[in-house]
Amino acid sequence: MSKDFLISWVVVFVVWMAGSFVVHGVWLGETYAGMTDMMRPEEEQMGLFHFMLLAHVVMAGAFVWVYQRGHESKAWLPQGIRFGVAIALLAPIPMYTIYYTVQQMSGALAIQQIAGDTILLLVLGILVAFLQRDKASG
Repeated sequence: MSKDFLISWVVVFVVWMAGSFVVHGVWLGETYAGMTDMMRPEEEQMGLFHFMLLAHVVMAGAFVWVYQRGHESKAWLPQGIRFGVAIALLAPIPMYTIYYTVQQMSGALAIQQIAGDTILLLVLGILVAFLQRDKASG
């Protein structure tokens, strides 16, 4: 495991945690708080927060690892955008569509979750491409 990989992993983890807090804690937090039939009480969530940290550590490491193996020696910005879109198409877009299908949630909430996480993944894709850029290719 290279120093470059570890630095990227840590940076992506921190930004992902912060971005998820903005999307799900700030923007959608009040909506989630009203979903008492589906969401744990906040105190119980905080008691399980270590699982949230673990999940983000794993996601950030996998995100950097997959990017490292799939990028080309081309301009980093378009590759980062492409990677963010690909991961959004693989994870939050189908995931929240499935959740909407099987859980009693509004379509508006599903769209907000998809939009928030897709924007976050675009930012993360650009970030990891920047961090992993090939200095010779721009």
